[in-house]
Amino acid sequence: MDGFLDSFFRVMKKVLSIIGGTALSLMMFLTVADIIMRAAGRPILGTYEMVALLLAVVIGFTIPTVSLDRGNVYMEIVLERLSKRGKALMNTLTRILCIVLFIVIGYNLMMVGNELHASGEVSSTLKLPFFPIAYGVGVCCFIECLVFIFDIVKIWRGQYE
Repeated sequence: MDGFLDSFFRVMKKVLSIIGGTALSLMMFLTVADIIMRAAGRPILGTYEMVALLLAVVIGFTIPTVSLDRGNVYMEIVLERLSKRGKALMNTLTRILCIVLFIVIGYNLMMVGNELHASGEVSSTLKLPFFPIAYGVGVCCFIECLVFIFDIVKIWRGQYE
């Protein structure tokens, strides 16, 4: 089972990294191109809203990747003073709180996505729909919950840290 989960998370991490990295590259390219075109008197229409939507993709799609890489900031001062069991308990408690938080965020993003889809709300200049971004980031929040569950399993098996 662990082999399956490890390979699943490895593939998922790669896919999310590609999506987030592509969105970040597009943001940079679009910003530079707009600056150059503005200097020539021909700004690119909709740059601001494209960059804003791409930023949502970058943030949403890279949150699980950062968690899998353990790139988050930890309060080691507190954990250093605890026993091994205390550390496991504290790490589990924080993961459970994060699971609850990301379930709430993911659920609300799905509801917002439903409302945006039903209303047909689009961006003002390019008329891009907002709902796919809300759905995508919502799904990434649920993936983040899976990452935290995987962390909890590793914590109690003694494979974390």
